[in-house]
This record gives sequence, C-alpha cells and structure tokens, in this order.
Amino acid sequence: MSSHTSEPSAPPPTGYRTLLRNREFAGLYAAFALTAGASTLSGFALGSLVEQQTKSPFLTAVSMYGATFTTVLGASTLMSVADGRRPRRTLLALQCLSLAGAAAQAIPGLPLAARFGLLLVSGFFQSLGTGTRMGLLAEVVPTSGYALARSLMNITSGGMAICGYAVGAVLLRYLSPYEVFVVAVALTGAGVGVVAMTVREHSIRLTRRPGLRRTWTTNVALFSHSGRRALLLNLWVPNGLIVGCEALFIPYSPDRAGLLLAAGSAGMLLGDLVVGRLLTAARRRRYAFALRLVLAAPYLLFAADPPTAVIAVAVFVAGAGFAATLPLQERLLALTPDPVRGQVQGVESAGRMTWQGIGAAIAGGVAQYLSPGVTMTAMAALSLAVTVFSRPFVLRARPDRVGTEAGEGIPRARAAEVRPEP
Repeated sequence: MSSHTSEPSAPPPTGYRTLLRNREFAGLYAAFALTAGASTLSGFALGSLVEQQTKSPFLTAVSMYGATFTTVLGASTLMSVADGRRPRRTLLALQCLSLAGAAAQAIPGLPLAARFGLLLVSGFFQSLGTGTRMGLLAEVVPTSGYALARSLMNITSGGMAICGYAVGAVLLRYLSPYEVFVVAVALTGAGVGVVAMTVREHSIRLTRRPGLRRTWTTNVALFSHSGRRALLLNLWVPNGLIVGCEALFIPYSPDRAGLLLAAGSAGMLLGDLVVGRLLTAARRRRYAFALRLVLAAPYLLFAADPPTAVIAVAVFVAGAGFAATLPLQERLLALTPDPVRGQVQGVESAGRMTWQGIGAAIAGGVAQYLSPGVTMTAMAALSLAVTVFSRPFVLRARPDRVGTEAGEGIPRARAAEVRPEP
C-alpha cells in the first residue's frame, strides 16, 4: 500500500512552508532545483557552443532540447522501473548516470557528434529519473497536497531557468562553455548528495518485476483510455510547439536570447504561482483552456519584428500560459490508480519533453528556409489550432474501468469524480 494512504487523518498541506517541513519532500525538492539549474546551464552552454561552431539554427535548437528525443524511449521501454520496489535506490543510480554524462560534456575538444550522442543518452536516463522522482513525490506527500507540491516544483523549475539563463549569460562572458559545463556538473552532484541524505526507501507498489513487458502492458492500457489520450495530447503538443519558438531565440537575436529566455521563465514562474497557489482546483480547471491560448497567442507578434521591450513582454505573458499544465496533470492523476502512478507520470513527463525536442527540431528545420520570426509565428498558430481542435475531447475526459486484473496494466481508475472544464 502507498505510504500516503497510511495517513488519512493527516491535515492537507495549506502552503509551501508546510510541505517543506516534510524532510523527504524537502530533499526531493532541493535535488530537483539543483538538477533543473544544472540542466539549464548545460543546455545554454551547449547551445552557445553549437551556435559558435556551426551558425546553424537547426543544430542550435536541437542542441538545446535534443535530450528530449530519447525520453520517449525511456517511457516506452523501461519506465516501469519508476514503480519498482526500491525507487530511492533507482533514482540515485539514474542520477549518477546523468552526472557522468554531464561530466563528459565538460571535456574540451569533444566532437559535436559525440556531444549529441551524450545528449541522447542523458535524455533516456533523465526520463526514467523523472518518472521515479514523481512516483516518490506521490508517496511522500498526501494526495491532497499533490497539486501544491507540483505547483512548487513547477515554480522552481521556472525560477531555476531564469537564474540559469541569466547566470549562464553572465558566465559565458568570462568563462568558456566547457567551464560552464563544470559548474553544471557540480550542481548535479550536489543533487545526488541531497537525495542520498534525505529520502528514505519506499518498498511498495509492484508485485512483479519491472521491465519491458510491464512497461508495455501499462502503456497500452494508458493509451487505450480516450480521456487520458486527450489529456496527454494537450500536455504534450501545444507546449512542445511553443518550446520550438523558444529554441529559436538564439538564432533570432543572439544578444537578446538570454533576456527572452529569462522573460519566458519568469512568466512561467508567475503563472504557476498564481494557478497552483491562489486558485482552487475548480478554477484551475475552468481557466485551463484560456491559459493554453495565452501560451501561444503572444508569439504571433514575432512576424512583425517588434522592439525588444514588446517581445520581452509578449514572451513573459506567453510563459504564464504554461501553467495550464498543472490542472491537466491533476486530472491525469485522478484517472490513474496508485500502483502505476510513477510510470504514468513518467510517461506524461517524457512525452512532454519529447515534444519539446520535436518542436525544437521542427522550428529549427523551418528556420533554415524562413526567418526565425516568421517561423515562431507559424509554430504559435499551429499550437493554437491543436488546442482548439482537442478541447472537445479534453472536456469528455472521465474515469472508467480499464486494464485487467490488479497488477497487470491499469486495473481501475480512481473513483474520484473528474468534472470537465466549463
């Protein structure tokens, strides 16, 4: 039985401070913050290095988000390890592998082909680590505190991105990209140490050994449910297309890229703070569609090549639209039974990251023939179209019986009612 279900009488967390009094959550949170900062620094350093060496918008965009391509491999092959018997040990092992990959990027003179190869390998292990971390999160906080915990982690992700891009831009004025990689390695190593010292083992969940068959069985059951398919589509595609816009900031304006990336991250932080902390669950559901429109619409301005102040504000506003992810994640969790929480959350995260890579690749490829500004406008229009087209399917997302017997696939969705957005 999940550890969170053993505390039914515990009062729900009422604020971020209450959550952080939980030592295990504080450890997961701190390690996540360090890892997010390291990832931002590493991606910015690699993107700058590739831009300097190739002057290619496509390669620059892919270098910043290329790791996301292999997250789908983790989701489709070994993601069931996220619900294994020893998730703490699994998370530590996966983080150590990611640490080794980050350290290899710091080697001067490493060919770009090798760097892209390391990027793909790191993405595979990162996807498994994310699923394991989210599975642990569902164990160390009560169900009533899950949305608050995810909100705090989303806010932190945005905050660390702001810091990472701002600090990365400053560091690259004085350090080489290789030295910035070393800073990222140090942050990653600190994250490993924090998990080792604060998180205890949770020997729960599966009764059978995780592996390829287990992963596929659960994934087939996951995608056979029309409500979950619609939610995953909305979590993945609109986000990924807009991340493709962000991947063109360096080709669009190398001197202003740091400002634009920081503005987008600041908007994301504010959006997650307001939506996760100040809105009720009902209001989060109500505003999810509008936030999806806010996510893409401001990028339509890029076709006119407006002044720096205008595009910075537009990117900031669009960043707030990423907060639509939170109510959609809540609804997906409500459709997910306890034994496969880690895997389903891992698949959601891996798919979202994979679509970030796809969006970056599409945007970079199109920008080889069109200007970056026109390309960003086209990507934003496509994101809006996907949001509008998929809305009727999201509205109909309801729990039902899926899968087979307990322990095989997804036995039964939770009984909690999931009301559609108005």
